[in-house]
Amino acid sequence: MLAAIDHVQLAAPPGSEPVLRAYYAGVLGMTETPKPPVLAARGGCWFRAGAVRLHLGVEADFRPARKAHPGLRVMDLDACAARLTAHGAPVTWDDTLPGHRRFYSEDPVGNRLEFLESAG
Repeated sequence: MLAAIDHVQLAAPPGSEPVLRAYYAGVLGMTETPKPPVLAARGGCWFRAGAVRLHLGVEADFRPARKAHPGLRVMDLDACAARLTAHGAPVTWDDTLPGHRRFYSEDPVGNRLEFLESAG
């Protein structure tokens, strides 16, 4: 029945599109994809990197996700951590998932993100 996840949507406060673009495109290297005009009028922005699609939607009474998060697989976890640290993003390592290396971080509006790779 289910085939794949099409995208993950995270919330963001009104007017945060410039910092989201700087982070998701500039720091993470994702490509911004155009929203259909009727959806673009609502604000927010969409990003893609390969099969990974993240949508950031504006929420008037925004509160960042502190527990819920997307888990993003990366090719070089140490390089990813170094890049995030160099751009001032927090990196909190977690060694509790067997067979994986991972850390948690936050986007510029405080949404929790997990970055991970296989340990083997």
